[in-house]
Amino acid sequence: MNLFICYPKCSTCKKAEKWLQEKEISYDLRDIRLDRPTKEELADWHQKSGLELKRFFNTSGNLYKELKLKDRLPGMTDEEKLELLATDGMLVKRPIFVSEDRVLVGFKEKEWEEISVQTSGAPQA
Repeated sequence: MNLFICYPKCSTCKKAEKWLQEKEISYDLRDIRLDRPTKEELADWHQKSGLELKRFFNTSGNLYKELKLKDRLPGMTDEEKLELLATDGMLVKRPIFVSEDRVLVGFKEKEWEEISVQTSGAPQA
């Protein structure tokens, strides 16, 4: 089953959820604030996504700025970054879409189109 992790008040998350519904892609919804990702989940998603760990941080969030993470992240190990991300869902970039073999972070419609093709059973280009 697909997992859609979001913050319900976030306009980008709302846009992504509407997109998923329009494409008739099924998912389980998870509020990142009430049920924050664990360090293990984040490590797994990081590995599956192929993205830099920095991309998992909500760089426009207040908490990111308050903690001065722009300056601190470069000196941190991946282990430390994962531990920090797991402390507060508001540090994590959203939405996150987790399927069996993919993890998408943030909503970029062009990237998400690929999951639409995969989950609809339509032939891939």
